[in-house]
Amino acid sequence: MIAAPSLHAALALALVAFATSACAQSAPATAAGNATANASASARASTLEPLTDPRLPRIEQAIGAAQSGQFRAVEYRDLADHPLFAWVEYASLRRGLDGLPSARAQDFLQRRGGQAAGETFRRAWLMQLARREDWSGFLAAWRDGADDTPLACHKLHAEQALGRAGQDWNARAQAIWLSSGRSLPNACDPVFDTLAARGGLTAELRWQRFDKATDAWQSGMMRSIARGLPADQRELANDYAAFIDSPHSRALRWPKTERSRRVASQGLARLGKADPDRAEQQLPQYAQALQFDDADRGRALYQIALWTVASYLPDSARRLNAVPEASYDPRLHEWRVREALSRSDWGAALTAIGKMGAEQRGESRWRYFEARLREKTGDGAAAQRLYRQTATESDFHGFLAADRAGLPYTLCPLQPRPDAAAVAKVTGDPALGRAVSLMRLEKIGWAVAEWKDALSRFSDAERLIAVEYAQANGWFDRAVFGLQLSNPDERRLYDLRFPLHHDATLRREAAKNRLDPAWVAAEIRAESTFNPRARSQANALGLMQILPATGAAVAAKLGLPWGGAASLYDADTNIILGSAYLRQMMDENGGQPYFAIAGYNAGPTPLLRWRTQRPGMDPDFWIETVSYRETREYIARVLAFSVIYDWKLDGDALRLEDRIRGRTQGPRKGFVCAAAGAEGANR
Repeated sequence: MIAAPSLHAALALALVAFATSACAQSAPATAAGNATANASASARASTLEPLTDPRLPRIEQAIGAAQSGQFRAVEYRDLADHPLFAWVEYASLRRGLDGLPSARAQDFLQRRGGQAAGETFRRAWLMQLARREDWSGFLAAWRDGADDTPLACHKLHAEQALGRAGQDWNARAQAIWLSSGRSLPNACDPVFDTLAARGGLTAELRWQRFDKATDAWQSGMMRSIARGLPADQRELANDYAAFIDSPHSRALRWPKTERSRRVASQGLARLGKADPDRAEQQLPQYAQALQFDDADRGRALYQIALWTVASYLPDSARRLNAVPEASYDPRLHEWRVREALSRSDWGAALTAIGKMGAEQRGESRWRYFEARLREKTGDGAAAQRLYRQTATESDFHGFLAADRAGLPYTLCPLQPRPDAAAVAKVTGDPALGRAVSLMRLEKIGWAVAEWKDALSRFSDAERLIAVEYAQANGWFDRAVFGLQLSNPDERRLYDLRFPLHHDATLRREAAKNRLDPAWVAAEIRAESTFNPRARSQANALGLMQILPATGAAVAAKLGLPWGGAASLYDADTNIILGSAYLRQMMDENGGQPYFAIAGYNAGPTPLLRWRTQRPGMDPDFWIETVSYRETREYIARVLAFSVIYDWKLDGDALRLEDRIRGRTQGPRKGFVCAAAGAEGANR
């Protein structure tokens, strides 16, 4: 058995200030009264001290002045030696980019080139030089590594305009031409015009990209490409494009070629997504006229089946069975299982799992459901064998399998212990220091640029120290974006992947709302990775990603004063309102957490539809048959995270079988490291 995690307290990280004059050390603020599992987290935080900078407010003021056009260097001369002053300069230069003299830009690039601020400016300056058609200046400012597609096209244009096109110019332009069947940046248009004039854009190359556009259902791009084809080929190409928009009877007279079949099958596939009934009705005539093979039929039948089963329409099973087996991919294999589960046809679901490839069938999800289905169909011995195999996985389905097999949960935490030299190197890295400071200023794009620059020089072991350092400074999402979760060992870094803060508030509000505190923590981890300043594109704010309208409504219901949207950035306020909202979702959904989690993610309307479609279904089957992939994965992720946070809070965990049904009391389970290679919980 393994106890609650002992986070690497031995990692006594002495902060090396990234600028002696700018930075000092201070002890971190940590929540009091942590449970045993979290006490070691506090110990770690007290030794890995966050960076502080008394001049940071003044730097923030300088950046604001630069961005508003009010910056005067003489007023901020005291900041010239500050590590972030390059970003002040960047903001000032970026503000006046249209009229910026080349000499000032080149001076900045010479001084700051190679730093994140300099390279961020370089891209903006190169785009400005391209707008000015200052091709000599463009090539002078160019630096390898800056070449995204627009810049790569501008560079080709500059070389051609200055007579510096090398022998590989055509090949580089052709590679961009063939890189996508979708629209490419406008910067590439003059390059393609020149390529055509040089004889490098042949009809064959045009048709190759046309085929890519066909596969991407990009009829507009198909028409654009057709304009450059020989006149005797243009009419057919345009007719092909028209078919992608809307299948038409002229296609029945097309030449019986591979390309005609490709276009017709893709057009019917596109129709199958919008109107499966019409696509199925029209398929036979085109298949006969153009002599479709199984791959052509499969291309259309795949989409017809997929967009039928995604809504669990009555023809789902029949349409799935019509798809040739060779046209099945992992996605459709999964939907064939879900469709059978939705009808409680256990035999059909088991058969569908059996048709999966070995790798997919071996995933914990499908091993678990194969076990469940064998249990449902009376093969208890086979079910128990599969449960025991799956219980070695540290994820949602592994935890469920452990419950079914009566086994403890598997968890194998990995706790690297870097040497002092590596710690000093990482915590003293100037770019990492700038990244943390910029994160504090909520200049996230700039912070990420510095973060990437720092990590480009780090070994894997040093990267893990950087993630730990970021977390000590409150940048918790680096555990998601800084770890390589495809690496089984890094999935086992539970201390880094599952930060835990505000647990006194978590426990208080969970108790007040009759919720499992581990669930509240899991929601925060899934929604914001404990970033109190998180803001989504939908304007959901704070730790639990609450919409302002929802926050106002919950506050009113609780009789609390509403401090406006900005109040949701306060951690305690967010947890108070978010926990109350979870309780509301529970009460509205029969006290079932998996319904509440689904509604929290997808909203009440889809949830009502799913509950109406499949009333009374076992929770694990119901979750797997949720139509939205995001919500399906979200429910599993939050529930798996709940197990992890229960372990962090109390050292053991409520059974997931109980947790999923809303029980907050019951037998608690311990954890074992059953397999050294066991991976971590879902994400």
